[in-house]
Amino acid sequence: MKNNKDYFDSKRILITGATGLIGPWLVEDLLNCGSDVTCLIRDHIPDSRFFTEKICDKVNLANGDLVDYPSVERVINEYEPEIVIHLGAQAIVGTAKRSPLGTFESNIKGTWNVLEACRVHDSLVKSIVVASSDKAYGDQEKLPYTEASPMMGTNPYDASKSCADLISQCYGKTYSLPLSISRCGNFFGGGDLNFSRIVPGTLKSAYADEAPTIRSDGTYIRDYIYVKDAVSAYKVLAKATAEKQFHGEAFNFSNEIQLTVLQMVGKILKACGKENLNPVVQNKATNEIKNQHLDASKAKKILGWKSEWGIDDGLKETAEWYHNYFSK
Repeated sequence: MKNNKDYFDSKRILITGATGLIGPWLVEDLLNCGSDVTCLIRDHIPDSRFFTEKICDKVNLANGDLVDYPSVERVINEYEPEIVIHLGAQAIVGTAKRSPLGTFESNIKGTWNVLEACRVHDSLVKSIVVASSDKAYGDQEKLPYTEASPMMGTNPYDASKSCADLISQCYGKTYSLPLSISRCGNFFGGGDLNFSRIVPGTLKSAYADEAPTIRSDGTYIRDYIYVKDAVSAYKVLAKATAEKQFHGEAFNFSNEIQLTVLQMVGKILKACGKENLNPVVQNKATNEIKNQHLDASKAKKILGWKSEWGIDDGLKETAEWYHNYFSK
């Protein structure tokens, strides 16, 4: 895959969701490419890599909330981004279940606010990438998901991603916005401090020499994608959207390796040298989709994208990051 560094040099780019898991890695990469990055920030999250590693000092920081349209429109009007990458969302399934309205506001209204501001300022914005998810597909018998699979999310988080995905398709196709949608599986990488997730949770237990716990029965199948593979996917998609003029096109990004939770935990323990620990299987998970995995052939064929780090290399780097984090 060609290096896109020259393309992003001096480009004005707006990132939402910069304090999450993917955001800091993407912002950091774009800064290394010479981009002029603006980040729309709602909350100051002191433990985010965005702040702890001083990435925030190298960008334009705009305070605002995605659900407040005037704030979003102001940022696009004043900072004049050529590229908008919309990562911002309430991304925790449990949080969504406890408070669906907040999740719907953030994930659905937040998305239409970004897209409406881009539509109003379409003379400025040349490329829009909206981060959707494999969760937008919901629970389906026919797997792997392809981009033609319907949006069928039923629990609050999944439904919010289905709605945001459909709204994004609507804006792209109806208003001919240069817009593409990414659909990825479960992200992992350094900086994820939501320890209810399988990768950081397992590493936290392992480095404390405690047996990791698995909420499900361990047989649930998922796609896992390393943060650096996700960053390359967003960059490739942002560039292609501007050049090929996609209007609401969706792309799955996956290394197409399907793992059960037990298999993933085994790989995590191997990566951190704690293979002697045996996970505790709680079998308490409810309202979760049993099997999910993606077909990424469209991204390979049209974008020339492929996973460069994969699971094992990604977990090795991730384990090193958490080893340093827990050693502080």
